[in-house]
Amino acid sequence: MAEPLPLRPPPPLLDDACALFLDVDGTLIEFAARPDAVQLLPDVREAIGRISDRLEGAVALVSGRPLEQLDQLFKPLKLPAAGLHGHELRAQDGHVIRDEHGDDTADWLHALHQQAMRFAHGHPGVLVENKGVGLALHWRGAPHAANDVRAFADRHIRGRASYRLQPGDHVVEFVPVATNKGRAVRRLMQYLPFRGRLPVFLGDDLTDEFGFDAANGLHGWSVLIGEREPSAAVFALPDIRSVHAWLRENAY
Repeated sequence: MAEPLPLRPPPPLLDDACALFLDVDGTLIEFAARPDAVQLLPDVREAIGRISDRLEGAVALVSGRPLEQLDQLFKPLKLPAAGLHGHELRAQDGHVIRDEHGDDTADWLHALHQQAMRFAHGHPGVLVENKGVGLALHWRGAPHAANDVRAFADRHIRGRASYRLQPGDHVVEFVPVATNKGRAVRRLMQYLPFRGRLPVFLGDDLTDEFGFDAANGLHGWSVLIGEREPSAAVFALPDIRSVHAWLRENAY
């Protein structure tokens, strides 16, 4: 009996008219118990650098991590990037644009962080990540606490019209309501060297669906890493190792 065809075919190779947008965690690097415990393979970093040279700098990272963490992970590469789901945006010239928020946001976030730390103290293995403009609750180290984490997040987002919850892989984040990866892609596409190119977005998680929608809407390619339904992605790669292989193939 013939093997069933995959739901989504693998992506073609990049051509010189493409612009490449890469999610990081779950796409380029494996998840870890702590966000600071991950590493990028040196040859993958080298392949991304070669692709950036080939595409005249039209390669960007689009991540929930802040720019500072991205630069640490990818050094000596310093690519155009959207950090914190697009709250921070850095184009090729290095200038960083950050969205502004209301005057009362800092006080609310400070109180939220204190409440989250108390919650985590009562749920060993839950990790609170303070992202400055947002906050993430990770339960990879405490899978049994998933429902309690979601309930905490639902309870504390109520009445906060300027923020929303962004679910992810063993994580839920409080993020500004207008901030998402699709908006980040569309904004970067307005700048050189991205302007006029075909956007190609690779991602694995629910946060990346915004990026898929943006790439599709700009007549580009969307590439899901792994298996998940539903998804707006048109192409797919089965795992991180296959992403690495695809990047190496595109680097030459």
